[in-house]
Amino acid sequence: MDILGETNIDFLGKRRIAFVVSTILVLVGLVAVISIPLGRANLGTDFAGGVAIQFRFERPVEIDRVRKILGEKGFEDADLQQFAEATKLLVRVKRSGGDLRGISKGIGEVFTEAFPDNPYTIDMVTEVGPTVGRKLQKDALWAVGLSLFGILLYVAWRFELRFGVAAVLATFHDVLTVMGILYVINKEINLLIVTALLTLAGYSLTDTVVVFDRIRENVKKYAKDGLERIINRSINEVLRRTLVTSLTTLLVLVALLIMGGEVIHDFSFTLFVGVLVGTYSSIFVASPFLILWRGGRGKLIRE
Repeated sequence: MDILGETNIDFLGKRRIAFVVSTILVLVGLVAVISIPLGRANLGTDFAGGVAIQFRFERPVEIDRVRKILGEKGFEDADLQQFAEATKLLVRVKRSGGDLRGISKGIGEVFTEAFPDNPYTIDMVTEVGPTVGRKLQKDALWAVGLSLFGILLYVAWRFELRFGVAAVLATFHDVLTVMGILYVINKEINLLIVTALLTLAGYSLTDTVVVFDRIRENVKKYAKDGLERIINRSINEVLRRTLVTSLTTLLVLVALLIMGGEVIHDFSFTLFVGVLVGTYSSIFVASPFLILWRGGRGKLIRE
């Protein structure tokens, strides 16, 4: 199905505007990343330490009433999340120290006292101490860093160094931009978000490599054309493929956002934003960087 037809858009002509926009987005992302070890970001219990308990009641409960009851019993900092079925409730309490097991027991006793005619069962309890939380923060940063290094090696081997650097910059741009957006809207940063960011890195790389592959083919085919014209032609040739891939991926993510439930909502939302950002960066960030390298001169591929 041909949704666009042949296009002849001057993408590189808009690269300066794109670079300004991307610079702002990346700076916001850097602020978000710096805020994580400083404890200023909205960190989940995975990173900040604390306890998460999932309760299942026999009958639905009102989340506002539960919040009021917990506040009266000394759990003002409890974060509540209700699932589609009003009988399920996730309670998270961030604590950097203290008796985490005592917190779980205390919340259970509050519910037993407050809802004597509505018994509950505990589906899950997760307790993370401050030392483990700091280690998880460090491991998450290492995971993202190593993935970017792996991307650099792979693309540099398959194409050449400047392609690899461009792919890493585009992926780095995507991860930081999504982190910045999550930071601005105060989304909780947890291990599920890190998983989404690593998934995004793989998706972004795939999209970028498709564009790079066409550029490499066209460098051989249109050797007499200027570099900017070759890159513009290549992006236009794969534009339909890029848009169809992104749209079909977004359809799946919309389905997960609507029907996937609260547990994977933040994961789905992060990927949804990431696919939009990744599509933009493969066109306006990765490819234009090839023009900047060596001032736009020199061969793009090894003969």
